[in-house]
Amino acid sequence: MKVFKFGGASVKDAEGVKNVLKVLEKHHNPDKLIVISAMGKTTNALEAIILKYLAGSSPEEEIDHLKLFHFNIINALFENKQAAVLEKINHFFENLTNFLQHNKSVQYDFVYDQIIGFGELISTTIVSEFLSLNGIKNTWIDAREFIKTDSTYRDAQVNWEITQKKIIAEINPETITITQGFIGSDTNNFTTSLGREGSDYTAGIFAYCLNAESVTIWKDVPGVLNADPREFTETTLLNQISYEEAIELAFYGASVIHPKTLQPLQRKEIPLFVKSFYHPENEGTKVCRGNGCAVVPQMPCFIVKKNQAIISLSSLDFSFMVEENISEVFQLFHQYQMKVDLIQNSAISFSVCVDNKFNQLEKLIQHLKAKFRVNYQTGVSLYTIRHFDEKAITSVEKGKKVLLKQLTHNTVQMVTDC
Repeated sequence: MKVFKFGGASVKDAEGVKNVLKVLEKHHNPDKLIVISAMGKTTNALEAIILKYLAGSSPEEEIDHLKLFHFNIINALFENKQAAVLEKINHFFENLTNFLQHNKSVQYDFVYDQIIGFGELISTTIVSEFLSLNGIKNTWIDAREFIKTDSTYRDAQVNWEITQKKIIAEINPETITITQGFIGSDTNNFTTSLGREGSDYTAGIFAYCLNAESVTIWKDVPGVLNADPREFTETTLLNQISYEEAIELAFYGASVIHPKTLQPLQRKEIPLFVKSFYHPENEGTKVCRGNGCAVVPQMPCFIVKKNQAIISLSSLDFSFMVEENISEVFQLFHQYQMKVDLIQNSAISFSVCVDNKFNQLEKLIQHLKAKFRVNYQTGVSLYTIRHFDEKAITSVEKGKKVLLKQLTHNTVQMVTDC
């Protein structure tokens, strides 16, 4: 049993879907589960629909554009314009419109999850129908019926006991199964999402529950690189890394592998491959366990997280920032859903770099000001260098103002003004 995951870039158009067919034809054994993301920028388009809807405006125009985008792909893939796939896709858009018309909730996270999953449901239906048309028999399943979670919308936690029972009982590991990344459902059968880029995590969940031989994530990059090519001019393919190193990179914000993906794989020592869907014959990167899985080649690895916020706190009476103060601060970070990426403290001050992905920074700051002196700055960047050397540090610092810097044995982190 192998698990394949295709991201949104790999199915962004009709040619991409045809390429998925080619990849599967080269890996013809039927015992696969295939996880597929929403097509291209569909998730972004759905987010725009959500914002317009919650602002009180009709997103009808945006929905029509999204429908046209998918219908153009369908028309390029299927000669029969009245193919059954059109009826299925129309049904999903009808469900989307029906939710918008009858929903009473104004809670952003709940509304987000009820709408955002349509991207994956639509993409998997199109791919499944196209594969069937071209001789690759498969079974389409709704991931929400298998991955059961709590009700933490936009960042749901998996109920592993129920999820594993459902997957083992209902999925035939000797056939090709097509399912969605990113989504699950809670005990009330409301859609939940596993966090942005959570499709990789979905692949890890199914692999763990099915005792898969391996997971392959098909990307528009050659594999795991030592830096994001969109941010750094010179990058190198890492042929091999350990689970531990990949988890470190993911924790610090590397975007090729989702932070949660590796944990279930590591527990069962399931190897992960990251390969290019443009060049499926290439080896890509292998992520595995053991002393033989060091970083190859050994070199500095660069990660940048932009649009972060740095917060500096001190007590109002200049007393020590001790455990009681810090404990209270972290309770507030949890309350306002702030991910803390860097911590630095002295006797009378405490500084953190946080990711404000839930847009609750201003509420947090007002709460903190009641008990602390607060200075903060938004729009900063957090650079992390694993296996750093002086040349690597100098290359990042050049032309920037370093607001905070912290070194450990293998890692240096810097918060800069840009």
